[in-house]
Amino acid sequence: MRRRLINSTLAVVLVVIAVFGVSLVIVETRTISNSAQERVELEAARLASIVDSRLLGSGTVDAEVLEDQVTQDRYAVIRIPGERAIEVGVKPTGDVIRGEAEGEEGETVIVQEPRSSVTREVGRTLLIIGLVALLAVIAAVLLAVRQANRLASPLTDLAETAERLGSGDPRPRHKRYGVPELDRVADVLDSSAERIARMLTAERRLAADASHQLRTPLTALSMRLEEITLTDDPDTVKEEATIALGQVERLTDVVERLLTNSRDPRTGSAVTFDLDEVIKQQLAEWRPAYRNAGRAIVTSGKHHLRAVGTPGAVAQVLAALIENSLMHGGGTVALRTRVTGNQAVIEVTDEGPGVPADLGARIFERAISGRNSTGIGLAVARDLAEADGGRLEMLQAQPPVFGLFLSRTPLKRPQTGEEPETVR
Repeated sequence: MRRRLINSTLAVVLVVIAVFGVSLVIVETRTISNSAQERVELEAARLASIVDSRLLGSGTVDAEVLEDQVTQDRYAVIRIPGERAIEVGVKPTGDVIRGEAEGEEGETVIVQEPRSSVTREVGRTLLIIGLVALLAVIAAVLLAVRQANRLASPLTDLAETAERLGSGDPRPRHKRYGVPELDRVADVLDSSAERIARMLTAERRLAADASHQLRTPLTALSMRLEEITLTDDPDTVKEEATIALGQVERLTDVVERLLTNSRDPRTGSAVTFDLDEVIKQQLAEWRPAYRNAGRAIVTSGKHHLRAVGTPGAVAQVLAALIENSLMHGGGTVALRTRVTGNQAVIEVTDEGPGVPADLGARIFERAISGRNSTGIGLAVARDLAEADGGRLEMLQAQPPVFGLFLSRTPLKRPQTGEEPETVR
């Protein structure tokens, strides 16, 4: 592209120089020729005037008197009636420019000048025009190179940006070039880079959330399957298989929930359900793990509470809190249920050292962890709670107390673009 821009600009300049240059040469050549002719004729008229004055004065005219009056390189012939012709200068050979004038006393003055003088002057003029044309071509080339660089370099940068986007590097460059059309392309590429970055972030987040949320259910499911392989009692096999099927259903719910939240975190399938059922299911799944760790998990508080939410999501939130207590807490873990206003609250606490002071409110941020863990469990749990109109809070740091708040009355379904609100 750079070469095409330079060639096209140079071609335009050469055409302009050719058109105007040839016209200028023709005009200047004619002007110089006409000027030379006029000079010779004026020279003849001047000499005729001098001859007239001499004839009227002294009555004689000779070559010595006129020699100083004739311009160098010119030849003059003065013919006076009844006298011999007077010649001044060297008679030129070849093509000449001739001027003639008649005096008042009847004399004739002829002046000649070699046409080579005109040729030399025309040559000097052509040389000047050629130098000007050469300077114009050089200026045009420099301007074309500068303009080509100004246009080609941004295109190269934009191509590199597009290539980076294609290779998975979505960082916007925020570079502009002062050319509206190219700046528009740069704006579009930067906007695309930001959208791709958000999409990649969402994909990575979904992968991390799925890995974290599926790890514990899959571990529990594998333990159930191991129990089935180690027993020959049909009743035990049937019981363990039934539990395993329930866990598979919850796994399916986890996957669907994660996919739904990745598209729209506020989209939920909230229903009214019994908290005791969810708590009982979580205790059954986590007791073996706590028993292996030499710890206990218990429940207390108000029973037969009904809340509004997605049972699978609530189960995932509780699983995250219980797993958090298993990994970072100590002693017995207690799940307490209570009522506050129009909300049902499930508190999860343990006898461990609690949340370090340097974490504080950042405990729900992604990648924030008190130990070498992923640091996304509580963040995912809060997102799941908020998706159904609930909330997850740290009520106390030492000993740690986390509270899951759920509405006890159905939510009014929002119209498109509206926030959900609780029916009072």
